[in-house]
Amino acid sequence: METSAAASAGDGVDGFYKPLPPLYFAFMVVWVLSAASWTFNTYKNRHFQPNKLQWMLASVPWIKALQLSFSFLFWYTCFYSNVCSLWMSFGVYIMGVLFQTCAFVSFFLISHGYCITCHRLSLSERRTMAVLASVFYLTLVGYRASVPYFSLLLLINYVILFYVIFNHVSQNINALSDQLRFINNQDVQAMHDAVYTKYIMFKKFQGAMQIVAVSEFAMFISLDNSLESYWIRLLVREWAQFFIFLFIGWIFRSQQLAPPRFSVMPVLRAKGETVIPPIYSIEMDAESFKEFRCHEWHIGVPTLGSMKESVLVVIQQPHSNSLPAKS
Repeated sequence: METSAAASAGDGVDGFYKPLPPLYFAFMVVWVLSAASWTFNTYKNRHFQPNKLQWMLASVPWIKALQLSFSFLFWYTCFYSNVCSLWMSFGVYIMGVLFQTCAFVSFFLISHGYCITCHRLSLSERRTMAVLASVFYLTLVGYRASVPYFSLLLLINYVILFYVIFNHVSQNINALSDQLRFINNQDVQAMHDAVYTKYIMFKKFQGAMQIVAVSEFAMFISLDNSLESYWIRLLVREWAQFFIFLFIGWIFRSQQLAPPRFSVMPVLRAKGETVIPPIYSIEMDAESFKEFRCHEWHIGVPTLGSMKESVLVVIQQPHSNSLPAKS
């Protein structure tokens, strides 16, 4: 690890590391501005898409900005104060591992359709995410500490993570594609824009994850570890990470003009084959809504808005949102 080597070198910091302080400072400013813009946009549009996905994604650029801040302070003090703090290099180390772990957790959530095709993950999905994240974190710690055989373990971990992510992305794309075909065949256009928007989101996310997979494996198997090209490799890596997260963040940003009924989704995904039911809606006042009783209908959540005197509810036919699982 370069920071550890510089920390042990003391006053004899290699001149090849000279470009690092301005580079880290520039990237720190870029990530801080991006994180602040993301947080502000999410807070501003929180009433239009009141889900937790954007807030969870906001933690990733802030962690990255904190890592770059530690990196800048470490190299700056090394060159201009002749003090290479071991604790500062340890902060860079921990923040780097935490950033990569949080990034893959966010990819995991998106691939499972969290706040996109379902309101929350099932218990098994949450357990799987916790196990994969913990193993990935520990493997990264061992790999960056140069523990023997951890490079092989990290490679296996990458393969498993990308397999899980791509598998669930493909399942969501196929499900949304079936729903779009059903909408076109049954001429149910009320949900078309919302379903099509989610379909395009997953298609773009799938392409972004393919770029992430190629870049991660390219950096993992890179054989060029010379000091002369370190700052160039750093420049390429940081710009690649920034543009990838900028693209993914733009796809899943909070939007004021979200398609109608975008947030109308099941709490959990059905185990069977999911189809779009016929959509009916009625309007009634608050008193009538309180007295409404009908066991043959399923009443959806009230739609978003500032209606004070009336409530708009979505009523769906029973047992029409799921078909029995195929044997």
